[in-house]
Amino acid sequence: MKVLLVGVGGVGEAIAVMAKSRAWVERMVLADYNLKRAQEVQKKIGDANRFPAEFIDASKQENIEALAKKYNVDLIMNAVDPLFNKQIFDAAFNAGVMYMDMAMTLSEPHPTDPYNKTGVKLGDYQFEKAKQWEDKGLLALVGFGVEPGMADVFAKYAAEYLFDEIDEIGVRDGSNLVIEGYKFAPTFSIWTTIEECLNPPVIYEKDKGWFTTEPFSEPEIFEFPDGIGKVEVVNVEHEEVLLVPRWIKNAKRVTFKYGLGDEFMDVLKTLNKLGLDNKEKINVKGVEVAPRDVVAACLPDPAYLGDKMKGKTCAGTWVTGVKSGKRREVYLYQVADNEICMKMWGCQAVVAQTAFSPLIAMDLIEHGIWKGAGVLGPEAFEPKAFMDKMAEYGFPYGMREM
Repeated sequence: MKVLLVGVGGVGEAIAVMAKSRAWVERMVLADYNLKRAQEVQKKIGDANRFPAEFIDASKQENIEALAKKYNVDLIMNAVDPLFNKQIFDAAFNAGVMYMDMAMTLSEPHPTDPYNKTGVKLGDYQFEKAKQWEDKGLLALVGFGVEPGMADVFAKYAAEYLFDEIDEIGVRDGSNLVIEGYKFAPTFSIWTTIEECLNPPVIYEKDKGWFTTEPFSEPEIFEFPDGIGKVEVVNVEHEEVLLVPRWIKNAKRVTFKYGLGDEFMDVLKTLNKLGLDNKEKINVKGVEVAPRDVVAACLPDPAYLGDKMKGKTCAGTWVTGVKSGKRREVYLYQVADNEICMKMWGCQAVVAQTAFSPLIAMDLIEHGIWKGAGVLGPEAFEPKAFMDKMAEYGFPYGMREM
């Protein structure tokens, strides 16, 4: 498989590093707006012919199409902030190649009632074009990182093998990660974190459909495995809530809750109050700049925090319902230990855990195990094939009966 990797930040680097040992990856083009960054990752991998570095402007669709054609790629892997999803998604369609991302096209809040009703939902732009992709015989696999992605595979596995009736599918994410030497340092893209945490969270209920609530609502204590322990988690806007009900029709409720911590939530609320979460450009002394980009530029790059990070992060899917007439509650999960991730790949735990899922998906597509056309989420595919490969890729899953 020949892949155009658009974005070689923390997650993009981890995808490329993990791809090196996979013989079926014939070529992976490391494309980034910061060419020096792409070359740095290329040097780390040590195979310039198989992993060529290129400049790309992901805001220019024609730039993406030109690179896809230059290298005759089979798939465009979108590993940049979702602000650029439309251009990359449409570029893949025009180039006649497969597409994969780890976060879907952005939402827009309801204009008059944002904390009760949905406006434009995550992924609406992509799903509206599903028939065009299907008619062209092309596959766009959307929402395939760890969350969304692996968590959705777990949901499909639970629906097919563990439950007859499902009351709730709830993705629950928490960690005990600490970063030494910084007063405040996110472990993931702050641009994306602001987007998903300050937008109205979406909840799905079978009798109501999709609806929204206030950011950080419905706090609950969830006990995570492998020594992470009890963490308060809150509602956050996330793709799983939009993806799961499209394929798992018997789920009565779908939620996503994330363990942010009081300090992190306070910082996000302050950014919002000051207007620093704004992603639209404003004029500052004759210079056009988006406040959110300034915030991102002021904070340390998560890709370079691995050696200062300690602890574990857990991503997983909690499911309640009935099996064979008896109540059942399970948590399917994956725990990434930062020390192990740094030792194996030289990448910190959060980005490494996000990166392995798209690589497994590519593997299954390349070997004809997963097939399809149209715009499809992870739930559209047989889950066991993916889960059977997780340990091989260094990220074994666990299951806890609750």
